[in-house]
Amino acid sequence: MNQNEVMKRYYKEFGIAMGFYVVAVIVSTTILNNFEFPQIAQVVITLIPVIPTIFVVIAILRALRESDELQQRIQLQAVTFSAITTGLITFSYGFLENVGFPPFPIIFVLPMMFLLWGLSLGYFWGKYK
Repeated sequence: MNQNEVMKRYYKEFGIAMGFYVVAVIVSTTILNNFEFPQIAQVVITLIPVIPTIFVVIAILRALRESDELQQRIQLQAVTFSAITTGLITFSYGFLENVGFPPFPIIFVLPMMFLLWGLSLGYFWGKYK
């Protein structure tokens, strides 16, 4: 499978999973805001959006596994940068919380990692052009 086919399948799988994610977030939030449930049911309903997120991760891993060596190298550099930078930001902010900064919502960690991954991809891709 060439790189274009890999990416075409990835965008399709990613798009479908993200579509289900958006629907799951809207539905679970709407249900939780409009109905009363026991706590265990609230936990289950709250975690429903995690299911399509797992399929996003599977799509990413499949695309990385099937990519050519150059693409894998670029992705590795971008993911490494993202993980280290996210860790440094959250670690530093943890110290700032000790002097009165508001708590950092942990729900933003994964989106931060994905954002930094995407931004750094452009940089590392440019190094090989």
